[in-house]
Amino acid sequence: MIQALKNAWRLPDVRNKLLFTVFILIVYQFAAHVPVVGVDRNVLRQVFESGSSAGNLIQVMNLLSGGAVANFSVIANGVYPYITASIIFQLLVPIVPALERIQREPGGQEKIQRYTYYVAIPMAVLQALGQISIFNLATGTGAEIIPGFGFGLGSNLLLTVSVLTTMTAGTMFAIWLGELITEQGIGNGISIIIFAGIVAQAPQNLIRLLTQQPDRSIYNLVLFIVITVLSVLAVVVIQEGVRRIPVQYGRRVRGNRQFAQQDSFIPLRVNPVGMIPLIFAQSIITFPAIIASLFPPGAVGNTIQTTFGNQQGLLYWGTFFLMTVGFTFFYAEVMVGNQNLAETLQRNGGFIPGIRPGKRTEDYIKSTTRRITFVGAFFLGVIAIIPGMVDLVNRIIFPLEASASGAVINAGLVISGSGLIIVVGVVIDTMRQLEAQLVMRNYEGFMR
Repeated sequence: MIQALKNAWRLPDVRNKLLFTVFILIVYQFAAHVPVVGVDRNVLRQVFESGSSAGNLIQVMNLLSGGAVANFSVIANGVYPYITASIIFQLLVPIVPALERIQREPGGQEKIQRYTYYVAIPMAVLQALGQISIFNLATGTGAEIIPGFGFGLGSNLLLTVSVLTTMTAGTMFAIWLGELITEQGIGNGISIIIFAGIVAQAPQNLIRLLTQQPDRSIYNLVLFIVITVLSVLAVVVIQEGVRRIPVQYGRRVRGNRQFAQQDSFIPLRVNPVGMIPLIFAQSIITFPAIIASLFPPGAVGNTIQTTFGNQQGLLYWGTFFLMTVGFTFFYAEVMVGNQNLAETLQRNGGFIPGIRPGKRTEDYIKSTTRRITFVGAFFLGVIAIIPGMVDLVNRIIFPLEASASGAVINAGLVISGSGLIIVVGVVIDTMRQLEAQLVMRNYEGFMR
């Protein structure tokens, strides 16, 4: 592998792509340290130092944004509004006939991409509002992260508009940086941006894990290593797991050429949706706490805010698990449906042995997808609740410290479950792209 990296570095065009990618990531990290106007630094520090009120959610948000949330940067939203907009269109295209027609016509994919950028703008505004609400909730003292922010009486309207505009512009800037990497660098730009943010924050989180409780540093380190190694192995096995459905193509005639019968297969992935259901569930599950914060204080409202705002209790982790599993099934169903595999096979003269073309083939592919997706969905659900399981183990082993467990980071949050999936997926995807670059130039690649 070292020799393959040396070969890649010797190629001028590949070397330029790698250097360009690194340069864009440095620019992103610089932008992550430019704060939004009007932020109260004392309140921001209080949120991150008082973990019992801030909860684990803000730590996860900060990890996935590459430290931008800790600075309440102009790019604190990251690229997630764009991801949300992409999910919306992937769900709407098979439902709305007009969008389906647009996608199938020449240049249709570019139009859908342009619409995605447009929808990312209101998504960025909504996420900025939600993020500020979460911070205000996390202080636990009624202090505001941005004094005067809001649309009510006594609020500073100019400041509010300036903050929302700045954070939306920062989101679009981050998306643009990702597109530059995709076009002129190595790998998928959006994924690389998220990957770099996670890698940049992981050492800081690990140091915090080992220093916040010196008497448990060895235990926390061993637990972190075990979780990381087992999770990475599981992610690689599940992400790369494929169910191959055999396909046969009859004798075909194209022009003056005749093609003999061919055997092939349809690769159906165990987890065809990656980490998107996990991120989507993580976004949705914060809404109860945000909505409860808008009403006068009460027993029910305080319980909802404590459970869903601070990520605590069986109710939160059980809901998170079920939402992740449900979104995985739903999203996998939509993705496989969008591919029109049965129609494509029939149009090209292919068929699955023992299955009639058309409706029977479509039903067979759907049933097979649902069976193997169960494994992928359960896997994502378990990955999602790893921090909760670690917290439970800590409460059993250290019962006297259970009351303070919400105030500290645990080994499952140094790199979150979604973070591990992103890191492993990006590394594999980038290695494959470098592999393709080397193979085209008659070099041996990374993978044997």
